[in-house]
Amino acid sequence: MSVRAVSILAKREVRDALRNRWFIAYAGAFVALSIGLSTMVLLSSGYGDISGFGRTAAGMINLVLLLAPLMGLTLGAQALAGDRERRTLPYLLAQPISSFDLFVGKFVGLALAIGVAIVTGFGLSTLIVSFVGAGEGADSYASLVGLTVLLAWVALSLGYLISSRTQRTSSALGVAVVVWLVLSLVGDLGLMGTAVALRLKPAVILAATIVNPLESYRIAAIYQLRGSLDLLGPAGLVAHYSLGSWAPEILSFILLLWLVVPLPLAYHWMVAEDQR
Repeated sequence: MSVRAVSILAKREVRDALRNRWFIAYAGAFVALSIGLSTMVLLSSGYGDISGFGRTAAGMINLVLLLAPLMGLTLGAQALAGDRERRTLPYLLAQPISSFDLFVGKFVGLALAIGVAIVTGFGLSTLIVSFVGAGEGADSYASLVGLTVLLAWVALSLGYLISSRTQRTSSALGVAVVVWLVLSLVGDLGLMGTAVALRLKPAVILAATIVNPLESYRIAAIYQLRGSLDLLGPAGLVAHYSLGSWAPEILSFILLLWLVVPLPLAYHWMVAEDQR
């Protein structure tokens, strides 16, 4: 792998992302909603005994679950399919770079762009919280930033996998939106219905839940915020009993697997698709 080629391709991908209307819309919405949400949360008296950064983090979790996966999936879905549709992918592969360098360079550039957008949103929220002097819970808030970036990169990896197999951007985006809906909506409802119909044991339900990267993020974020999972009710008690104090590490490892595992398959599909 050529580090120079990867860095050049990554810079190109960052520039392209900054001109991508989907990325601009999602990143702008995330930053704006982060600022608005942190302001409203600090002016409210909700979330009981959670204060300072912790109260803001509690308000950010649902925002992250909505926008971060959608941002990663749609941006990743356009990565290879867009170049393939515009006929620029064969041109890039004709240059003195390997297909692996191209694959890695594009992913690194998109990951940097998404990471900057998320850190910017959280960073501006941090300034607001610091301005009003509510500094409690800064450590859990910083952990939430890292966990959010990891979730967005997981979604980017899944979007990359979709893009490696499709020829048209519109098709890739359609599949990406369906995957987002399955992970965020259908997955929970389907699991609830299956658990009731089959009378699944709590341990089985927990395993089926944390396989979903969005649910792994939600549980890990709540654990970092509260130090326990009592906010999730009986399900939280089962998770706390099963995972114990290793819950953040186990859930983070699951997210890392979702990040790493799709990439080799995506690379294989990209090479096979472009050799046809």
